Amino acid sequence: MSGRALVVGYGLSGRAAARWLVGQGWRVVVLEDDAEAGEAAKDAEERDYGAGVLVIEVAPRPARAGELAREADLVVPSPGVAVAHPAVVAALAAGVEVCSEIELAWGELARWRAAGAPPGTAAPGGAGEECVLVAITGTNGKTTVTKLAAAMLSASGRKAIAAGNVGYPLLEAVGTLGLAPHDISAAPNVLVAEVSSFQLEYTRHFRPDVSCWLNFSPDHLDWHPSLDHYAHAKSKIWDNQGPGSTVVINADDPVVVSAAATVPAGARVVTFGSGAMQSGAVGGIGNAGTNPTWSVSLEAIEGPGGTVLTAAELPRALPHDMANTAAAMAIAMAAGASEEGCLQAARVTPAPPHRVEFVAEGGGVAWYDDSKATTPASVLAGVRGFCSVVLIAGGRNKGLDLSPMARAVPPVRAVIAIGEATGDVAAAFAGVVPVLLAMSMEEAVQMAADVACPGDSVVLSPGCASFDWYTSYVERGEHFASLVKAKLGEVGYR
Repeated sequence: MSGRALVVGYGLSGRAAARWLVGQGWRVVVLEDDAEAGEAAKDAEERDYGAGVLVIEVAPRPARAGELAREADLVVPSPGVAVAHPAVVAALAAGVEVCSEIELAWGELARWRAAGAPPGTAAPGGAGEECVLVAITGTNGKTTVTKLAAAMLSASGRKAIAAGNVGYPLLEAVGTLGLAPHDISAAPNVLVAEVSSFQLEYTRHFRPDVSCWLNFSPDHLDWHPSLDHYAHAKSKIWDNQGPGSTVVINADDPVVVSAAATVPAGARVVTFGSGAMQSGAVGGIGNAGTNPTWSVSLEAIEGPGGTVLTAAELPRALPHDMANTAAAMAIAMAAGASEEGCLQAARVTPAPPHRVEFVAEGGGVAWYDDSKATTPASVLAGVRGFCSVVLIAGGRNKGLDLSPMARAVPPVRAVIAIGEATGDVAAAFAGVVPVLLAMSMEEAVQMAADVACPGDSVVLSPGCASFDWYTSYVERGEHFASLVKAKLGEVGYR
């Protein structure tokens, strides 16, 4: 099938979708609201590709965006393009098909399967095995678990690729299956994809072989119109699963457990968690108690065969590290990993950067970068493993209630509030612990240094997005780390 497609947004996902559609013979119009990015894209990309055509429209007025959508046969919004975007609203009102890049990726993978698995999708030593698709969602921990599960599968001898929101569009990863006739070693046999609620919202047929919903907490209310809308989008990860597939869920998360009542009949359900809601207590899932359960404590992870991994064996063993590792093991083994491969990878794979990442220590005070923490729930998870914390929090609020951050007391004993959400952060901790207001990250680091005492940990765990002062959480974390190292150098700590 080909026709006229509108791709809204030209980041990594948008580029992957546009290029794939052009390659399939579609006439593609890209709508890019960022004028600078759009002009750069026009210079690099806009041309007649022979089979298809790519045209880029930069910062069109809302009426023009709606017109382009109504003229299209297909609209593909990039992750983060709001449901209220004029092009999306117009497409839905006109009955134009709207789908995400991961839906296109699933369609391409399904076509590979229908045609017979190409040689490169066979497991080492095997023949004709289909490429397994794993999809992981959740409010927190998605990237960590995606990369760890892929590492576990690789350590088990599988050719696994981490894709999706880890920076490698799933559509591009699926495209590597086409390398099989030319280079069997380059083709994956497991795709492990991090998928967001933005992407899942626009899926109809997406059907992973293994899915996992890690957790749920308020987030992205600047995108989703309500928490129910956000939760429903997450639950679409398993909508099309059934016999032969596996659903991995967090048995400690009441929202995930409640939503699991909609898991299709025949799908195998695997749980992970502390054990309080396991052994048949997972509401709505009649066969939950008969499935393998991964039990998590502060000391160890116990799998179906007993104690599997102790906290002392991990590179870091904060409470959320234990839960993430258990989830990754459950996912990886459902996708074909061996227990030994899982253990091997768990023992050596560090968490990705900017997730409670140690920066430096001086004068008995340790400094940590948790810039990726952009919700109150992620702040609570990040500080749980510390005894005494000076917290640096704030940024651009995503429409969330920040008052739950006060539950971080203790271990938080003082707060430095930063960014546009300074007032919200101060209100959340008012009357609970001292709060200082910083007008820059430089000032925040200085204030934290003045307040911290030996035995404290200073943790940048913002609970908010970075887009007031920075272009990304990565830039925010790197700036913080550079300021800390310079500060400790000034006072003689190296």
